[in-house]
Amino acid sequence: MRNLIIAPSVLACDFLNIGSEIQMLNESKADWIHIDVMDGVFVPNISFGFPVLEAINKVATKVLDVHLMIEKPEQYITTFAKAGAKVITVHYEACSDLLSTLQSIRSVGKRAGLAIKPQTPISVVEELLNEIDMILVMTVEPGFGGQSFMESMMPKVEQARKWLRDKKLSDTWIQVDGGISLSTIKRAFEAGADTFVAGSAVYKSEDPAAMIRSLRSALA
Repeated sequence: MRNLIIAPSVLACDFLNIGSEIQMLNESKADWIHIDVMDGVFVPNISFGFPVLEAINKVATKVLDVHLMIEKPEQYITTFAKAGAKVITVHYEACSDLLSTLQSIRSVGKRAGLAIKPQTPISVVEELLNEIDMILVMTVEPGFGGQSFMESMMPKVEQARKWLRDKKLSDTWIQVDGGISLSTIKRAFEAGADTFVAGSAVYKSEDPAAMIRSLRSALA
């Protein structure tokens, strides 16, 4: 049985009340707190930097899952680790020396994730399976919240799950990010995902904590 992880994305939260938003997640059924770091270069948006991550880390009691949508992420691995990241995910498309970057994440005691954009084939991940702790299949184009779930990405998740099963890599996660809601989470689960990032579905609901519970219940 897969260990299922719900990871609300604070990109969709109320930034004016981010402290209370993190406290809500602390008290909720969320497992992780997903933090999207964007530089305005790799993706056409800018989000959080080190001071925000450090501030969140002071009050968060959940795992901080940091998704780097930035150019040259290898320059910042140690700094993100010190700022509180427990899982650090980099993009295949953003790394000049991917193997070295993944090894750098593990060398500072963090779990290494590898993300791929919708246009990137899942085949690029196969030879790196022993170097990563999580595969992130983007189910929207990275850079902005509120996009629609891309059903066409599910064969990638299915292929990734087959590899992990065949190679007996039971401690490697498959994460999906983008458009995850009550209407899409079950499909992603059935394809093989076990880690679910949800932003708009949580924070645009009337009761975010109740929505987190509902997302988990949808997988029961």
